[in-house]
Amino acid sequence: MKQYSSACDENRDPILAIIRREFADARRILEVGSGSGQHAVYFGQHLPHLNWQTSDLPGNHASINAWRAGAGLSNVLAPLELEVTTTHWPATRYDGVFSANTTHIMNWPAVQCMFAGIGKVLEHGAPFCLYGPFNYGGNYTSDSNARFDTWLQQRDPASGLRDFGQLDALARTCGMTLGADHEMPVNNRLLVWRKQE
Repeated sequence: MKQYSSACDENRDPILAIIRREFADARRILEVGSGSGQHAVYFGQHLPHLNWQTSDLPGNHASINAWRAGAGLSNVLAPLELEVTTTHWPATRYDGVFSANTTHIMNWPAVQCMFAGIGKVLEHGAPFCLYGPFNYGGNYTSDSNARFDTWLQQRDPASGLRDFGQLDALARTCGMTLGADHEMPVNNRLLVWRKQE
């Protein structure tokens, strides 16, 4: 039931250092694609001023709830069922949205749906923080990212690393403008857009 990802343990502190600043004035955060639930409980523990709303496909809810139960944190909320292409997004407005390692495992129409949904639930001026590996100008930033992309596309030809330029253009169509592009360990980035409309 309780899934574990070593990558979550490896990247959690660099991510925390940034979202601690980005979410300093926030209270309600939606995490899109909570996965195992590790990030949610770690960030919830270290950012107790936040109500951290987890979400994912139903198949991941048991692991998220197992991590929640083990942590015993009242500010990490039970997962919402969220399939970005078909689910009605929450009626709640959020002071921030976080998502890690999601866009490269989705097909492009799903990425478009995710950005559109996030644009609808963000409060004016609120940040959307997206962590993961990205291409720039159609080029890989490292050999390891190129190998990872090959592996992704062998598994699912519709998946793969997304280009920063395409994501930024998509964000703008959804009422968000780029606020920061942070370099992260292991050839990853943390992109921050803010809702403007």
